[in-house]
Amino acid sequence: MVSGKTIESGNGPIRLGMVGGGQGAFIGGVHRIAARIDGEFQLVAGALSSSPEKAKASAAELGLDPARSYGSFQEMAKSESKRADGIEAVSIVTPNHMHWPAAKAFLDAGIHVICDKPLTSNLADAKKLAALVAKSGKVFVLTHNYTGYPMIRQARDMVQKGQLGEIRVVQAEYPQDWLTTKVEDTGAKQAVWRTDPKQSGVGGATGDIGTHAYNLARFVTGLELDSLSADLKAFVPGRLLDDNAHVMLRFKSGAKGMLWASQVAPGNENALKLRVYGTKGGIEWSQEQPNHLWFTPFGEPKQLITRAGAGAGPAAARVSRVPSGHPEGYLEGFATIYAEAARAIRAARRKNGKPAKDVVYPTIADGVEGVAFVEACVRSSNKNAAWTKL
Repeated sequence: MVSGKTIESGNGPIRLGMVGGGQGAFIGGVHRIAARIDGEFQLVAGALSSSPEKAKASAAELGLDPARSYGSFQEMAKSESKRADGIEAVSIVTPNHMHWPAAKAFLDAGIHVICDKPLTSNLADAKKLAALVAKSGKVFVLTHNYTGYPMIRQARDMVQKGQLGEIRVVQAEYPQDWLTTKVEDTGAKQAVWRTDPKQSGVGGATGDIGTHAYNLARFVTGLELDSLSADLKAFVPGRLLDDNAHVMLRFKSGAKGMLWASQVAPGNENALKLRVYGTKGGIEWSQEQPNHLWFTPFGEPKQLITRAGAGAGPAAARVSRVPSGHPEGYLEGFATIYAEAARAIRAARRKNGKPAKDVVYPTIADGVEGVAFVEACVRSSNKNAAWTKL
């Protein structure tokens, strides 16, 4: 039992495998920590690198059984599906272009999938994967981790309850500065694949962090996008993918939006922000101060709602782990997605196969929409920022 939150019990931790995330990988470690936080998963197998030698060394560092350290995800899917104690779910934390083939292999083997974002490197693969997920009946979770933050759940709940009134304006931004120079030329692993169209897809900053900003805006507001106008730019000479994006948004409801994603904005580390304004009031949230949500009812003083503090409702309390005033953020946000995935996987074992209604996580549909967003941005920018349907 934690603050406002009960972890569902089951027959022990869910057996988890991982594809990618070996030595030198950042996000693999994040996923492993997140999967452990609530005790819902146990990592028991992995194909941790495309290099069999590196995969074996990585598995040894993590204490995995050598017999369950695989040289390829194909071998892992085939072998684990035959074991009585085989993995029940797999976490895919590879560069974007490997998401589709890896996910396909495990879905075909009857294994639930937890996949890092964006869903795939292109829309054609995203649609094929969506069809496969529907056919398989397996749980598919996309780790847009920021949707797991308690105050984002609070913001979403407030919008749904009409506390902001009819939404008029949405502003999302996600600036960073780590690609201000051509760091990919130094061999830095995280920069190399993110700036390579063959591994990342057609979007650079748009795909890497723009999809987070877009997903967050959609998650909180529930608004559906009609069209966009995008101006993408690779400011660093010789860079093959955009490192800055300005995107205007038109929602089907009539609301308007703006999205800025940049990895060449000195002074910004991980400055994801969301502002939503309606006829009755507005909210503001910043990822670097994740336990705070500012709410301003029109004509009244600005109010600060804090995680697990006065004014925070059940939607936030449900995914809060520690008492108010204690920092809770990035790793716990990821852990919330894993906890929701666990609830969905455990529910899939039952006859109705559906988790409780308050279980919320990014789905395959969110993944397809994210890739469609990236490709629409690229098409628009190539046409001098012409308005483009999603």
